[in-house]
Formats: sequence, structure tokens, C-alpha cells
Amino acid sequence: MPFTPDVELDLLFPADQIPIDVRKQLPAELHIRPLASTDYRRNHLSVLSVLTVVTDPGESAWRAQFETLRATPRTYYSIVIVDKASDRIVAVGTVFIEHKFLRGLGCVGHIEDIAVDKSQQGKKLGLRIIHALTGISENSGCYKTILNCSDSNIPFYEKCGFQKKENEMAKYAPADPARNPRL
Repeated sequence: MPFTPDVELDLLFPADQIPIDVRKQLPAELHIRPLASTDYRRNHLSVLSVLTVVTDPGESAWRAQFETLRATPRTYYSIVIVDKASDRIVAVGTVFIEHKFLRGLGCVGHIEDIAVDKSQQGKKLGLRIIHALTGISENSGCYKTILNCSDSNIPFYEKCGFQKKENEMAKYAPADPARNPRL
């Protein structure tokens, strides 16, 4: 599949919100951009599967989720790195902006779902994704950018400029959907 330029894609947000310095640090054969409405066909879920089990909802449900993200402008920033030779996604990440009543109605960037295809790991693509998302967060006026990670990933995120702070707590919903209806 030939590389599809940004101007031919339906992007989640304007591509110019990704910091130019991150774009310049990528090898010429890779391209960073916002998630596109057609990225279901470009390996998006497969790359995410390096993080956890990913259930394929089908293309129409994936597209509906994309539209849900887009329906809240200036909130969700999902980005991808694409291999130009194959037009396939090789790395992904998201930052979402939480608007708060604290700190003078400030906002916080939450980084989530950083994943790099196994064949591309060790090439600093995760670092580039983190720098891009942190730049988007800071350019959105966030007073801090936070993320959760396993203990084994702490050294990587420290190299990205993050520092260990406090603890994470989680409560998972029951696995039985009948006991956990959607509102």
C-alpha cells in the first residue's frame, strides 16, 4: 500500500499540533501524525496489542469510537507513527486533556496507551511519541503531564523527563456485563 499523505486523510485533530522538533527527529522512512479515520486498516489495533489483549470490535465500531473522540475537541490527541514503505502504523500513543477546577481552572495531560510494534522497538519511537504527546499537553496549557506505568518501565519514562510521584490505585469493574450496564 503506498504512503497516504496527511492532506488525503480525515485526521482526529490538525497535524500542526504535533511539535515540529519531534517530526524532525524521525528517520525519513517514518511519519508522525494524528490518528486517521481509516487507521483501523493500517494496523492500529495490532500495535496496541503489545500492551494487553485487544478485542477487535470491527471497523464500523472502531470508526464510531474515533468519532466519539473527535466529538470532544481539544480533549483527545491520539497519534501514530507510520512506516511510509508499507503505510502501516508502527507506534501509537494518546494524551487526553482533563479540564479542572483546580489551579485557576487549569488542565492536566494524561498519557495513555504508548505502544511500539515489536519489530520497531529499540529505535526510540516510544521516546518520540512521549515527546510529541508531552508537547501537545504543554501547548494545550496543561500545568502537568502524567502517566501510569509498570515498575519495569520507570527507567524509560525517567529518560523521557518524568519522575516517580505518588502511587496508582485501580478498581476494575466486574467482568459480567449484566452487572455493569453502560449508561
